[in-house]
Amino acid sequence: MTTLFTRLRYHAQTVVLFTISDLKTIFFPISVFACATAPLHSTPRLLWGFMWIWMHQLMCNISNQSRSAAEDAINKPWRPLPAGRITESQATALRWVSVSLCAWWSAMYGLDLFLPTLTLFITTLLYDEFGLAGHYVGKNFCNIGGYISFEIGATKIMGASQVMDYISVTAVCVSGALIFTTIQAQDFADVEGDKQLGRITFPIYAPEFSRAFTLGALIGWSVFLSWFWHIGPLCAIGFIGLGAFVGFSYYTHRTEAEDRKSYIFYNVWLMLVHVLPLDVRTGLIRL
Repeated sequence: MTTLFTRLRYHAQTVVLFTISDLKTIFFPISVFACATAPLHSTPRLLWGFMWIWMHQLMCNISNQSRSAAEDAINKPWRPLPAGRITESQATALRWVSVSLCAWWSAMYGLDLFLPTLTLFITTLLYDEFGLAGHYVGKNFCNIGGYISFEIGATKIMGASQVMDYISVTAVCVSGALIFTTIQAQDFADVEGDKQLGRITFPIYAPEFSRAFTLGALIGWSVFLSWFWHIGPLCAIGFIGLGAFVGFSYYTHRTEAEDRKSYIFYNVWLMLVHVLPLDVRTGLIRL
C-alpha cells in the first residue's frame, strides 16, 4: 500500500506540473471570467466549472509541452518532460487520454459544450502540430481561439443556462480582441528559448516596438474597458493605474527575471479585466 500510494502521489505531481505554470494564465482568469459573466449559479456548478477548465487546460498543456521539451529544457527545466518524470511516448498517450476524457465529458452536456472542446482541440492541433506557434500572428490567432473556447465552455457550465445572453457574448468578443493585442506579454521572458527553436514571436520580431505597443495597449484597453463596462471613477482610476504600471514595467524592466515578474502583474490585470462585466449585472464596481 505504501508503494502504491508513493506511485500515485508521484503521478499526481507529474500531472500537476503539466498545468501549474498556466494556472495564473488560464485557470484563474477563465474561472473569474465565467463567475462574473455567466454569472455563477451555484456552488456545484462552480466546482464542475473548475474541473472542466482544469481538465481542458491539462489537455492543452500536455500537447504543447510534448512539442516544446527542448524549449522547456532552457526556460522551464522542472516540467515533467525535461525533468525526466515522463517519457515522450507516455506524454503522447496521456495527451490522447485527456482528449478523450474532455470530449466525453463535454458531450455529456450536449453539443453546446462539445463544440468549445472541439474548437479548443483544433486550435491546439494547429498551434502545436502545424507550427502556428512559430509565428506571432498565427500564435495570437490560436490564443484567441483557445481563450474564447475556454470562456464559452466555462460560462455555459457555471451559469443557470447554457444559452449565453448579450452581456456574455459581448464579454467573450471583447476578451478575444484584448488577448490578440496583449498576449505577447507571455513571450518576453521566453525570448532565448524561442530563438533556440527558431520561433518568431512579437518580442523577437520587433524588440523595441513590441514593448512600446504593449505599454500603449495596456493603457488603452484599461481606459476603454473602464468606459465600456461603466465602472465607477475610483475603480477606473485604480484599474487604469494598474494597466499603466504593468505597461511601464514591461517597457522599462527588460531582464528575463523582470519580465517574469511583469507577467505576474499582467495576469493580475487580466483577472481584473474578466471581473468587469460583473458591474453591468450587479453595479458593484461603480465606486
